[in-house]
Amino acid sequence: MTDQNQKKRTGMASLAAAGEGEDFSVIDAIGGPRGVIESMLPGVLFVVLFVVTSNLNLTIGVSAALAVLQVVIRLVQRQSVMGALSGLIAVGICLIWAWQSHEARNYYMFGIVLLSFTLLIRVPGLGLMVEFIRTIPTEHFRAWLHGWLDDKPLRRAYTIVTVLWIGVFALRLIVQVPLYLADSVALLGTARLLMGIPFWALAIWVSYLIIATPLHRHIAAAKAAAGGGKDGDSDGRNSGDEGDNAAGQA
Repeated sequence: MTDQNQKKRTGMASLAAAGEGEDFSVIDAIGGPRGVIESMLPGVLFVVLFVVTSNLNLTIGVSAALAVLQVVIRLVQRQSVMGALSGLIAVGICLIWAWQSHEARNYYMFGIVLLSFTLLIRVPGLGLMVEFIRTIPTEHFRAWLHGWLDDKPLRRAYTIVTVLWIGVFALRLIVQVPLYLADSVALLGTARLLMGIPFWALAIWVSYLIIATPLHRHIAAAKAAAGGGKDGDSDGRNSGDEGDNAAGQA
């Protein structure tokens, strides 16, 4: 694996690297072509198979088998399984919900509930998520929090991006909830697919454009402040050594 591949980050981690001056790729941010296929395939299969067969148990079984197979293939190929594993957990929750209720439309209920909860709490600040990924606060949490909150341009950028993501979630709810209530499984599945990866990719790209410059300036300022502190300590030690030498000569 090359250094370039090692540096590739997906999801919110790609935004955390926005200030590091690396080239940004929307495809890499959403997991690459393979990540896109793996995330969409179980949902596509669920919709197509249920519409064709109207057999919920068969649809659930085949979709679950596909999700597990994707993880197994990555394990055999010794590749990162985090994306596929998180997808497996999400698909598993959706399938269990549909199976328990004997309603195909409830495959999508978990996503709707999750989006509703996200809107209810006004979305955990995107800035909090990005900064947590960028520098995990193992101690001095308050200092870490104010370290980026007190940077007004960066805080403003994070606020704009948070509003953007709330808008994305709200639009999904506006479209998908009526389809769920109407028990329109095919249309609901199609809406979920069309408003899934494409919306995610667009939101990631716009978020990067908004965050990149203020985050880069914030990181540069932090490095300059850290460098200044070290130089000050060095000057202080040198002055102390010179004072000791002068006292010795006296």
